Formats: sequence, structure tokens, C-alpha cells
Amino acid sequence: MIELQDIAYVRSGSADLAAAVDFAVNVVGLELVGNADGHAYLRADARHHCLEFVEGASGVLSTGFSLLDDTALAHAERDLEAAGVPVVRGDREGARERGVRDFLAFEDPFGNVVELVVDQIRSPGPVRFGRPAGITEFGHLCLDAPDVREAYRFWSSLFNVRVSDWIGDWACLMRFDPVHHKLAVFKSSRPGLCHMNFQVESIDDVMRSWHFLRERGVEIEMGPGRHPQSTAIFLYFKGPEGLTYEYSYGVRRIADDEEWRPRYFDPDAPDAIDLWRGTTARVSSQPQLPGGTVR
Repeated sequence: MIELQDIAYVRSGSADLAAAVDFAVNVVGLELVGNADGHAYLRADARHHCLEFVEGASGVLSTGFSLLDDTALAHAERDLEAAGVPVVRGDREGARERGVRDFLAFEDPFGNVVELVVDQIRSPGPVRFGRPAGITEFGHLCLDAPDVREAYRFWSSLFNVRVSDWIGDWACLMRFDPVHHKLAVFKSSRPGLCHMNFQVESIDDVMRSWHFLRERGVEIEMGPGRHPQSTAIFLYFKGPEGLTYEYSYGVRRIADDEEWRPRYFDPDAPDAIDLWRGTTARVSSQPQLPGGTVR
């Protein structure tokens, strides 16, 4: 069993690097920690970065998850290959670009490129946020797949991932620590990143950002609202090149992992997505870029 420790980062290709960085800093509120040679790195918490933009074709390059150590990485390589999943070991230059000491990459059964990393660089100093959005951490990431049941079978058979809740056959919300979900899979006809989430300090931060985004003409895709599954108050909005961001506050923590029983929500019910019964819709995804597991 491959033991995921945490989410690590999103790597996104950008055809307009300047616009992507400007939005991430001045609208989302992240800190720009480096921008050179077509690579821009954005920070939200103690990780060196949680979002990397790479100049080039627009689309998701990969998503990363951290493992404990070299032994865990070697075991992950062995387990994936034993399951028939081709693995590419990263080189020193690739690791440097990702801010990690070592990594491997693979594709899930649907074409999403996933990277497993060890020793992601940590930054001890305080985050110098681009604006006061109240961000406390990189919260979770959500991938796309045509069959969320098959996606769960893949993740749960190889990784320490358990389902927290189902939203019909529309979404599977998964955990590998007490947080209700750090990984989710949403139904879509093609692989991609549905959204990346940032936790904020209070409901007031969510509402202040709602006004801030509206005043600046940013497309709000859904919210403010409250998810019945995680109890989080949410706000989804669209950035450049189809990358969807989410702020949320108050996510559920599952204290007794063994006692928790996954629940099933009907996606057609009026409060299945939003307890406040606001307008809900499938947020836009950034498609996965094809062409190799290590780019």
C-alpha cells in the first residue's frame, strides 16, 4: 500500500505566463517565490510552492503528492509496476524544477499525470501574500475521470485512500488523513484538473473575497455556499486558461476513521451540493496535457 502523506503541488502549463502569475498573486493572493526561465512558483503555506506555472501550451502538466521517504518512493515504484502501471523516475533537473529531492511520475487509468515526491522543500518564513485573502493552506485538489467508481477502485487498491462521501456517480470525495477530502475525482469525459482549493481563516474571508472578485469582474462559478459533505463554506472562481480556484472555510475533520461510513448524495437534489440551495453547476476544468509523464 502506497502511503500518501499530503498533497504537494499542481503544475500547470500557461500560454500567457504573465497573466497567470498576475491573477494568482493579485486576485487569488498567493506569494510569487520565483519566476525565471519560463517557470513561476506560487506559495500559500510552508511548502516552497503549491502551484507552478510552466510557459508553453495551456493545460495541466501534473499533480503531486508527497511520500515519507526514499523507501516509500521505492515501494511505490514497485507497487505501481506490479499493478501494470508504467512508472517514469524523475531526474535531478526535474526534481530541482519541482522543488523536491526525488520523484516519480505515472498516469492514472484515465490519463491524469500524477507525481509522487519526497522531501518537498519547506520555507520557514511567513508567506508574503499578494493580497489579504485569509489563506491558511493549500487544501485539496480534484481530478477528472469518466468513471468515478473506477477511479476510486484505482486509488483505494494502491494507495491509503478511503472514500468519505459519494455525490451519485458525479463525484468521489476521498481522504488519507483526518481532513474530509484532500483528493476528489469528478466525472468528466477527459482527464484534467477540476479545481485546486485553498483554505481560509474565516467565513468573513470567503465573503470579502466574493465581493472582491465581483468588483473586479472575475467569473464566479459557484457560491458562496456550504457543502453538506465536508460542511465547508465555498467559493469557486475561474482564472486564466480555465484553471478553477476555490476558497473554503470550515472543512470537516473525521476524528474516528474506522467508524466513519461513506454517505451517498443524490446530485439532482436541491441541497446535494449546496446546503444553502444556491445555483450549482459543474465548474470548468483545465484539461490534462498529453505527451508524456515527465515534462
